[in-house]
Amino acid sequence: MKLIFERSFEGRFNDILPKLDVPAATVPEEHQRVISPRLPEVSQPEISRHYTALAKETHGVNDGFYPLGSCTMKYNPKLNDEMAGLKGFTDIHPLQPLETVQGALSVFTELEKTLCEVTGMDHMTFQPAAGAHGELTALLMIKAYHVSRGDTKRTKIIIPDSAHGTNPASASMVGFETVNVPSNEKGCVDLEALKAVIGDDTAGLMLTNPNTLGIFEPNILEITSLIHKAGGLNYYDGANLNPIMGVVRPGDMGFDVVHLNIHKTFSTPHGGGGPGSGPIGCKEVLFNFLPTDYPVVADEMRVWHQSQKSIGRVKAFYGHFLVMVRALTYVKTLGSDGMKEAAMTAVLNANYLRASLKDTFEIPYDGLCMHEFVISLKDLKKETAVSALDFAKSLLDYDVHPPTMYFPMTVPEALMLEPTETETKETLDEVITLYRDLHERALKEPDELLSAPHHTTIKRVDEVKAARHPILRYAFKNE
Repeated sequence: MKLIFERSFEGRFNDILPKLDVPAATVPEEHQRVISPRLPEVSQPEISRHYTALAKETHGVNDGFYPLGSCTMKYNPKLNDEMAGLKGFTDIHPLQPLETVQGALSVFTELEKTLCEVTGMDHMTFQPAAGAHGELTALLMIKAYHVSRGDTKRTKIIIPDSAHGTNPASASMVGFETVNVPSNEKGCVDLEALKAVIGDDTAGLMLTNPNTLGIFEPNILEITSLIHKAGGLNYYDGANLNPIMGVVRPGDMGFDVVHLNIHKTFSTPHGGGGPGSGPIGCKEVLFNFLPTDYPVVADEMRVWHQSQKSIGRVKAFYGHFLVMVRALTYVKTLGSDGMKEAAMTAVLNANYLRASLKDTFEIPYDGLCMHEFVISLKDLKKETAVSALDFAKSLLDYDVHPPTMYFPMTVPEALMLEPTETETKETLDEVITLYRDLHERALKEPDELLSAPHHTTIKRVDEVKAARHPILRYAFKNE
C-alpha cells in the first residue's frame, strides 16, 4: 500500500479542524521553526482511504483467533468504550481543582477497592503506565523499604528462568543484581536451587504464577515463606492473573506487592503501543512507599495522600484515567461470580486445546495447564526443517494470528498458545483442525511451510536483514 507521503501532492489541503475557540498565542521567535515541517498534503477522502487501507492490513482480535501466550489478547467489550466516552469523563482536565473532579477520583478509589479484593492486597496505585512500568515501581518500593530499615546489603532479586523477560530488566534498572533459578523437570521452581541462593543479601523474589508454561506453582506457599524468613519481600508478576481472578489471590499466597496488566486481565485496549496500564497493589508494609498522589477519603472528600517515604511520582498526573473507567466497567459488568467464571473458562479453553493437540504435537509439560500451554516443534524441525517460525508464518495464510514464538526460552522451538475465555468451542475446533492439517502438510510438503506465507500482502521477509538494516524513516525525493 502507499505511504501517506506517497499520497501527498503540493497544494492539497482540507478543513477538518474546528475554528480556534481560545485566544491565539504566538510562539516566541527563538522557539519558532526556521524550516516548515514536512507534513503530507492530502485531501480528506485520501486521508480516509489511507487509514482504511491501514486498518485492512492489520489483524486484531475482532478479525479472528489471536492466541498470544502470556498476552491475553481477548475481546474488549464495547460497553467499556461507551462508558469511557461519557462527557463527564472526557471533558475534564487533570489540573482542575480536586473538588470539581470528585466523581473521577471515585473511579480510582472504587476500582482500588475491587482490585484489592481480587488480589488480596491492601492498597493500589494506578500511576504506572504499563506492566513493566509496574514492575519498576514495585521494585523501587522494595528497595526503598530495605533502605528505610538500614538494610542496604540486600542487593539481589531472585528470578526463575521461566520469568517474563521484563523481570530481570526491571530489576537491573533499579540497581539490583538478578539471580537466576532454574526450573525442575515439571517446569516449576527448583526448590533446592532456590534455597541455595537465598541469603541475607536477598532483597526479594519476582515470580509469575501461573508461570509462562501455564503451570500453577504447587510449592507457592513454601517459596514465599522461604523469602520472608530470609527477610526479603515477594513480588507477584500479575501478567497471568487472568486464569485465577476470583479463584485465588496473590496476597493469600504470601506476596507483598503485585502488578496487574489492566490491558490483559481486565479487557482494556491492548497492543499498538498503548494505552497500557500496570497498577500495583501492595500490603500495608509497603503503603508509605507508594508513589505520591495517592487518593484517600478525608472529611467526605477525596484528596491526595503524600507520604514522606514515597518513592515519588512515576508518571505525570495519575495514570491513564479512561483505561481505568473501562476496567471498572468490566468488573462491575461481570461481578465476582462473572470474574470467576471468566477465569475458569480461560482454563477450560486452554485445556481443551491442549488435550486436542497433544496426540499430534509434542507438549513438553503435558499436565493440566491454566490459561496457556507450550508446544515444541523441536522434533518436527529435525525431521522436516520446518521451524516454529515457519509454522507461525503458515498460519497467516488462514487469517489466524500466530501464537507467541520461541518463549519461554527453556523450551526449544516453542509455540505458546493462550485461547482466552472469549473464544467459542466452534472457533477452537476450527483452529485444532488447522493446526493438525499444517502439521501433516509439514511432513508431506515441508517446502510449502518453509516459504509461507503465500497469500498475505507481504510475503516472507528476510528477518535477519530487517533486524540489522531497518528502514526507520521516509526518504524524500529531494534528500
